[in-house]
Amino acid sequence: MKEKKIKAKRPSPKTKTFRKDLKTSKEKAVFLGLHNLKPAAGSKKRKRILGRGSSSGHGKTSTRGSKGQTSRAGRHFYLGFEGGQSPLIRKFPKRGFTSIFKQVYQIVNLIDLKNLKEEMINPEVLYDKGLISSKDKKVKILAKGDLKKSINLQAHAFSKAAREKIINAGGKAEVI
Repeated sequence: MKEKKIKAKRPSPKTKTFRKDLKTSKEKAVFLGLHNLKPAAGSKKRKRILGRGSSSGHGKTSTRGSKGQTSRAGRHFYLGFEGGQSPLIRKFPKRGFTSIFKQVYQIVNLIDLKNLKEEMINPEVLYDKGLISSKDKKVKILAKGDLKKSINLQAHAFSKAAREKIINAGGKAEVI
């Protein structure tokens, strides 16, 4: 059997980085710019044109095979579809309840505030001292510990016992 020799294609003059100027026969650099950018060879594919007759190669069934669920129009299925088998999500038992109105607070106890020297304490001060992780989330003050000095506290929520301890120490508990 004879082996075929494959000829390597020469690069076209358009792809060369240098071109010869015909008048002066000197090499001139072609600079890259927005006006001469092109996608890499083979990176752009032509759109497949379907349903244009049998001679196009994509006629009659338009590359969808013949018959069946996936050959029909509107054949996109939901996430987790398992081909008619009962989906896994429907097999598992559903228990419990999650409220959409749930409030999540960052907790600060009164014992954590005893080392603070500021008279006015708000979420920004708590964040600066490292007692809460975010300024944007809500803060709730709980009653663990005792207060010996009067402080003015601003928070989104207070427990009843914490509010009483703050007021008994001569401070104010202000809801933001």
